[in-house]
Amino acid sequence: MSDPFVIGGRSYNSRLLIGTGKYRDFDETRRAVDASGAEIVTVAIRRTNIGQNAGEPSLLDALPPSKYTYLPNTAGCFTADDAVRTLRLARELLDGHELVKLEVLGDPKSLYPDMVETLKAAEILVQEGFKVMVYCSDDPILAKRLEEIGCVAVMPLASLIGSGMGILNPWNLQLILENAKVPVIVDAGVGTASDAAIAMELGCDGVLMNTAVAAAKNPVLMAQAMKKAVEAGRDAWLAGRMPKKLYAAAPSSPSGGIIGKAA
Repeated sequence: MSDPFVIGGRSYNSRLLIGTGKYRDFDETRRAVDASGAEIVTVAIRRTNIGQNAGEPSLLDALPPSKYTYLPNTAGCFTADDAVRTLRLARELLDGHELVKLEVLGDPKSLYPDMVETLKAAEILVQEGFKVMVYCSDDPILAKRLEEIGCVAVMPLASLIGSGMGILNPWNLQLILENAKVPVIVDAGVGTASDAAIAMELGCDGVLMNTAVAAAKNPVLMAQAMKKAVEAGRDAWLAGRMPKKLYAAAPSSPSGGIIGKAA
């Protein structure tokens, strides 16, 4: 791949990571994920059956692990202890799976991350051999600290989980991007395709979303739109946009050789 997306030592083609919750059923989940082109899918261990509930429909049947990289997450955890316990269970259910998404929430209303508990959990999980992708605030100092602990990716919010408000603080994201030596993936707050494109145009390595697709009137079509937006945003960042100017000081076409103009 000419522009590989590397997470935890493995390369991926798609820079769109997609959640598997909030759909009407596993069939809609499968169709939306397929339309998105995503290769990494997140799963909330506390809310989705991946084998812990015998006899019930399992996500593993709709999205086989042979085709997708599972990213078990700690959605619904409010303490470091709960998050660590949840990911230990995920590793057991997924036969020693190491790549995980850590999120420790501060309160049930805003779902804003509790960074004290997040740092605590990250240290434990890294020491236990997990490859930790971590949901965090857009504080550039804390993002760098998570990288130093050993997280394989930092995932600052664009805005609150499920809000659809888009990127509210691009300046902090740019500070995180300037200092990071691991992938930076926007997580939470994306509402529509333009939000995803903007994140990629800023230089983010990827975008993770769930509600923006699952809560759309047509989730499958929205997933397709997000795929195109992430690809377009990445291409625009690689191409290097023109400088912003208050007005055009020079014409877009050369003036030399214009008929009737004196030399």
